[in-house]
Amino acid sequence: MMNVVSLFSGCGGLDLGFKKADFQITWANEFDKTIWDTFRFNFPNTSLDTRDIRNILSSEIPDNIHGIIGGPPCQSFSEAGKRLGQEDQRGQLFLDYIRIVRDKKPMFFVAENVSGMLHSKHKNFVDFIVDSFEKIGYNISFQLLNAHDYDVAQDRKRVIFVGYRKDITTKVFKLDPIVNKKNNVLKDIIWDLNDQATPALDKNKANKNLKISNHEYMTGGFSTIFMSRNRVRSWDEPSFTIQAGGRHAPIHPQAPKMIKIEKDKQIFKQGYEDLYRRLSVRECARIQSFPDDFIFKYIDVATGYKMIGNAVPINLGYHIAMQIKQDLNI
Repeated sequence: MMNVVSLFSGCGGLDLGFKKADFQITWANEFDKTIWDTFRFNFPNTSLDTRDIRNILSSEIPDNIHGIIGGPPCQSFSEAGKRLGQEDQRGQLFLDYIRIVRDKKPMFFVAENVSGMLHSKHKNFVDFIVDSFEKIGYNISFQLLNAHDYDVAQDRKRVIFVGYRKDITTKVFKLDPIVNKKNNVLKDIIWDLNDQATPALDKNKANKNLKISNHEYMTGGFSTIFMSRNRVRSWDEPSFTIQAGGRHAPIHPQAPKMIKIEKDKQIFKQGYEDLYRRLSVRECARIQSFPDDFIFKYIDVATGYKMIGNAVPINLGYHIAMQIKQDLNI
């Protein structure tokens, strides 16, 4: 069994993808306390360190590992944010990821981030990351991947940095799109859940009496930003990107496409307003390729959406892991 440690683990999307590819997640780090119960429940055999990564010495992380995986916080590089990048404290956490790779010297590493990281404003920081990994002995590549090309029913573009230790191989990671895609549109993934969704309780609190775990959806109004674009994908399309905020969850495909009435303003089709509900937490999890036996623990439904929206889709993680196994012959 190949041992991996996970940094900035979140609820464990990338971890689960690697586990599916027969890697063992021996140790993980996650600082957000609202995620701990979910991670521990689903990864009972993984040691979870809940400290701030900046306070963890490299010597406190297990030595017997083949790889390091993780997604340093991405809000600093988000296209929806201010794009502060490395100037933001969260952007600087990428430096701790580099520090730990330097000190532990695994055979490989994987770091995931949002597509906004490739904005021209962040070019110097991306160049710095590549140069830093090269200097500590890794052949590094980065790709902009769309999860939809890897058995995920969602358009979701993310940057993946992968490095291989130079003394092990001269290969450079490259992941080609899957030719025979499967489970690629909404009907493939959530059709069977259509009639069983339940609204969240008052103040969008979790409902503990659900027939299908986490199959509840956030209620409440829709912002003018949300109503500025069509938010409905049909059954025969992949989902829009699952975001970390429940209020911006896509609308369920049972509803007609929204109607544009002027620039940056759309409305629900008259007479069908009752069909416009947000995708449930479980539906979002399915779209992110989480299995139904992966249970999300939360009091506020918003926390469920946050965990899922910040995760790497499991199937994308799996295909990354399998390509690494092939490249390194492990």
